[in-house]
Amino acid sequence: MADDKPETLICTIVAVDTTNDFSYLVCSVCEKPLHNPISPCNFCNRNAFNSSSFPSKRLFRLLMSIASDTKVFRVICFDRAAKVLLGCSAGEFFDFAKLHPFAAANAGRILEGEMCRMTLAKPKNGNAQHLRVASVVPLSSGFQPVIQSLKEHYGVH
Repeated sequence: MADDKPETLICTIVAVDTTNDFSYLVCSVCEKPLHNPISPCNFCNRNAFNSSSFPSKRLFRLLMSIASDTKVFRVICFDRAAKVLLGCSAGEFFDFAKLHPFAAANAGRILEGEMCRMTLAKPKNGNAQHLRVASVVPLSSGFQPVIQSLKEHYGVH
């Protein structure tokens, strides 16, 4: 990625970091990260956690390693792209994982080896370390979202 233009490539998901939570809390009004969900949002001053009309919500943040034909990258997959792979919202996955403690580790194993077409973009934040997954398209004709595989695995209907 020589310039700031997004690059699309065919890749394989090598690993998903399951040591961190797959999601984070944001203010449902302005979608800025909440560092303390009990206090008001620092950006819009709404108390997103306690307000019934504006509760906080979860968004995905998946750190993964992918391999192209020439290089291995560490990338970060945020909400829109992660929903394609996981097949549910971050809140739904969080609730599922509370009931099934190994769901995140199993999700990582399910994604390992999955071939995808990904569009990668450089981060807009100068402090960010990883390329962003702007879009992802699974290439396997038999692909099913991770949540479906997990529900089958755990016998949940």
